[in-house]
Amino acid sequence: MTDIVILVVAADDGVMPQTIEAINHSKAAGVPVVVAVNKMDKVGADPDRIMRELAEHDLLAEDWGGDVIFVKVSAKAGEGIDDLLEMVLLQSEVLELKANPDRNASGYVVESRLDTGRGAVATVLVKQGTLRDGDPIVCGLHSGRIRAMIDDLGNRIEKAGPSTPAEIVGLTGVPDAGDEFIAVTSDKDAKQIAAHRMQKQRAKELAKKSRANLEKMFENLGTAEVKELKLIVKADVHGSIEALNDSLKDLAKEEVDIKIIHSGAGTINESDVALANVSDAIIIGFNVRPTPQIRKMAKDENVDMRFYDIIYDVINDIKSALDGMMPSTFHEIIIGRAEVRDTFVVPKIGTIAGCHISEGKVIRGKKIRLLREGVIKCDTQLSSLRRFKDDVKEVDQGYECGIGLAKYNDIKTGDIIECYEVEERKYAPQQEK
Repeated sequence: MTDIVILVVAADDGVMPQTIEAINHSKAAGVPVVVAVNKMDKVGADPDRIMRELAEHDLLAEDWGGDVIFVKVSAKAGEGIDDLLEMVLLQSEVLELKANPDRNASGYVVESRLDTGRGAVATVLVKQGTLRDGDPIVCGLHSGRIRAMIDDLGNRIEKAGPSTPAEIVGLTGVPDAGDEFIAVTSDKDAKQIAAHRMQKQRAKELAKKSRANLEKMFENLGTAEVKELKLIVKADVHGSIEALNDSLKDLAKEEVDIKIIHSGAGTINESDVALANVSDAIIIGFNVRPTPQIRKMAKDENVDMRFYDIIYDVINDIKSALDGMMPSTFHEIIIGRAEVRDTFVVPKIGTIAGCHISEGKVIRGKKIRLLREGVIKCDTQLSSLRRFKDDVKEVDQGYECGIGLAKYNDIKTGDIIECYEVEERKYAPQQEK
């Protein structure tokens, strides 16, 4: 729903990780960016530094021969805001952004909720046409007739034209953010369209969209759908990211280009999965592992996540996928997770972690790794597993136990100990017809 992105960067802080995230989202959506350099009234404001840092992310200012508009503003003093609005209007003229107000309204849901007194309430942004009080509409999988429209100041309005946000009441259900709405001629049409969409959604859920997947990469190379392999790379340190990005870009072939749409240090988060979902990318985790919630989110969204501890393995897997020579892949199965609640130093033995099993079970003899804020600190075996004073073979969810890690003592409260095993899955490519 966004035609122009206004990227606000503080002149005294510089480019932050969330700024880079916003830039990558804008690039993935193919939306032009106008940069607002804020806090120009502060002592120590350095706009040239912002221009330098953003140039490293392919946002080159017009003053430096690029095509990105930079405007210096101060939200506190109110300076430069008119210039910013003027630049947005100029950019919209260049892009020829036009809308016809004399037609049935259409647009998108920005946010929605269930209100106790008013029922389903949706904040919508009109993109084309004019939305009027009393119009029958279809919104995502739901239909209804507008009973009330409220503007951004809380006033009741009768109509909303292009680029106008409005809160509407009267839908039969709560739509999702991002759903498209259209105004139709009658309630009957609205109900029929909503029912048809509901049937299609059920069919889609049953079929579940097949997203980018390394195993299927070679099968789809000849089709129009695979022109580039999009990757999101997350690693424990920046050095690993640079090495990985350079190595992966060198693997690009004539049939398929490799595009890294986002990379960063730290564990895989919700934003990474959301970006992979909308851009159909594969997530590569190097020396990092996500939380169970992120794993579940990726599974629900059908996003392919792959985890590695050796750069050679990453390169080898991607290369094999592009050459259609993936004989087998290795998949991690998480058996259980334990949270370190306390630590004890035992003479001649080392550090013992007092743990609570938060998920699954911990089994003696399986692979064990220690995670700190999603980053792998060690990969080893159990040296001891005890409940009270007894040695045990396994400890189930909900119980507490003492865990010792072989040849590793740097354990801290809050760390996560994961018990896992690696399963080899043979890949049988389709035979040529």
